[in-house]
Amino acid sequence: MTDTSGANKERNLEIARNEEAKQVAGSVRVSVSAIVAVVIVGGILFTLGWLALR
Repeated sequence: MTDTSGANKERNLEIARNEEAKQVAGSVRVSVSAIVAVVIVGGILFTLGWLALR
């Protein structure tokens, strides 16, 4: 019984590590998408402002 309990604990730890890695990857993906969106919107606003001053 102890052997299966230890195996289950190890399996649960591995699952937890995998879930943590997925969450980190998802957070990085969201952050990169947000930065790209800000750069695009900023570029559009800069271009519109520059054209308005011409």
